[in-house]
Amino acid sequence: MRFRVLTGVILLWCISYSGMAQKFQLPEGTKSQKVSFQLINNLIVMPLEVNGAKLNFILDSGVSKPILFNLSDQDSIELRNVSEITINGLGAGEPIKALNSQGNSFRIKKITNNKQQLFVVLDRDINFSPTLGIPVHGIIGFDLFRDFIVEVNYGRKSIRFHDPEHYRGDKSGKSHSIPITIEDRKAYVEGLVSFENLKDVPVKLLMDTGSSDAVWLFQDLEKGISIPEKHYVDYLGKGLNGSIFGKRTLVSKVQLGDFVLNDAKAAFPDMFSFSSIKDHGDRNGTVGGEILRRFNIVFNYRDGVVNLRKNSFFNDPFRFNMSGLELQHNGVRYIAERITDSRGVVKNDERAFGDVQILMENRTRLSLVPEIIVSGIRAGSPADEAGLREGDVILAVNGKSIHKYKLQEVLNMINEKKGKKVRLLIERYNSDLLFSFTLRDVFEKKP
Repeated sequence: MRFRVLTGVILLWCISYSGMAQKFQLPEGTKSQKVSFQLINNLIVMPLEVNGAKLNFILDSGVSKPILFNLSDQDSIELRNVSEITINGLGAGEPIKALNSQGNSFRIKKITNNKQQLFVVLDRDINFSPTLGIPVHGIIGFDLFRDFIVEVNYGRKSIRFHDPEHYRGDKSGKSHSIPITIEDRKAYVEGLVSFENLKDVPVKLLMDTGSSDAVWLFQDLEKGISIPEKHYVDYLGKGLNGSIFGKRTLVSKVQLGDFVLNDAKAAFPDMFSFSSIKDHGDRNGTVGGEILRRFNIVFNYRDGVVNLRKNSFFNDPFRFNMSGLELQHNGVRYIAERITDSRGVVKNDERAFGDVQILMENRTRLSLVPEIIVSGIRAGSPADEAGLREGDVILAVNGKSIHKYKLQEVLNMINEKKGKKVRLLIERYNSDLLFSFTLRDVFEKKP
């Protein structure tokens, strides 16, 4: 499955849901629980146990019920009270079959729920692990936001789940409170967008921590929401029903409350991908992780507010995929490293790479490392013009062997800044080839 790094999207809707009463709870006498997470591609990935199996879930405020979609690295997991259902979501494909499982035991550190409903998607293509670089098994959203005041500290990469009855709010006075509405188990916020320095347009946006993008907008000419002249067609992500394409662009500003983000990255998705959603109501789009991560946020569904406070990410520039390359893990490969110098003395190398190392004659080490391949190329991009192809195995970037880096670090290396020359050593049909290209502004016409 392709999931665009820095621009991918996870947006899933279920046709229907029902089941036993369920509630996440803290131990008696406990006022809150802190949970550390990994921030990968603007997404919150946190540990969660399902019926005793230790898994990784994305915290996704855009999803109604937990969905389990990847158990490839798990020996077994117990599923209780299972029946077959149909799940619908974004994309142009057909609805897919899934399992509805009732009465499952969920645990997040000391937080528990022993009557949790869970949907299980058996389609192997629904797997975000290769493109995120770590095992990811599912998504969870509304049930946690319903039962707790959820405080997300993107700067420290931690979440604190507060008992609503004991939460006393931010006493520092440094956060800004913005009203939200809860509709169909999702939170919506009102804001402003400005196109090409024209007047501000009021918009209603879904708050979606499960989208790695900045903001999606639905074209509405009557309201003044139109696609700017400078744009390009791109792959935006994947929903349950297939790939989502659209047009990428910049908007002059996005404003939430008193906070203004200038020259913000935006996308206009192909609305055919939303055909499964019969009524958008007055919604104008989505605000996702690339904007949300610039704040430390308290989600208070009970009182209908979110509290925003700037963090160290606030002034980060919005980044586009200048190379045009999409990368993902594709299994593993062995790499050989010499561990002695010219005199035969073992070098001081405390850092080993991969999960398996084999020493050969005390001079060479074989390590089993993830293989990274090109999973997609944007037409007309520098990488496309240089001759890169889907399936090429990335070996090195600017002389640096990529097995020493995480997937997201490699992506940053090939999209660092405008004007930088990138040299890629790749393997194609058992031959090593060297390609080079220069990064350019995605809205810049080819010279």
